[in-house]
Amino acid sequence: MTGSRDKVLSTLSMAMKAGKLVSGETAVMNAVRSMTAALVIIAGDASDGTKKKFTDKTSYYEVPCRIYGTKDLLAHSIGKDMRSVIAVTDEGFAGSIIQRLEEADINGKQ
Repeated sequence: MTGSRDKVLSTLSMAMKAGKLVSGETAVMNAVRSMTAALVIIAGDASDGTKKKFTDKTSYYEVPCRIYGTKDLLAHSIGKDMRSVIAVTDEGFAGSIIQRLEEADINGKQ
C-alpha cells in the first residue's frame, strides 16, 4: 500500500478508537439525517444501490462523501466485519481523511 492510503486507513482506525466513527448502513444513514456525519465513505465494491442511496442522501444533506477502498479494507481498518459504508462524526478526522484522499488522487495512488 502507498503512504497516502496507509494514512487514510490509520486515520479511520484512530477515529474508530476515539468513538468518532459509525459503520453500517442504518447507523450511517441516521448520522447523515441527524447532521452528525462529517464525512461518509462508501466502499468501491458496494452495490450500485448502496452507492446511489448514500450519494443522493449525502448530497441532499450536504455531507462530504467519498468512494474509497473495498468493504473488506474499510472493515479491517476499523476492526469490524464487512462494511459497505462508514461515517466519520468528527470534523477534524474528516478533514484529515479528505486531505489524504485528495493526496492519493493527485498522486494516482488510490
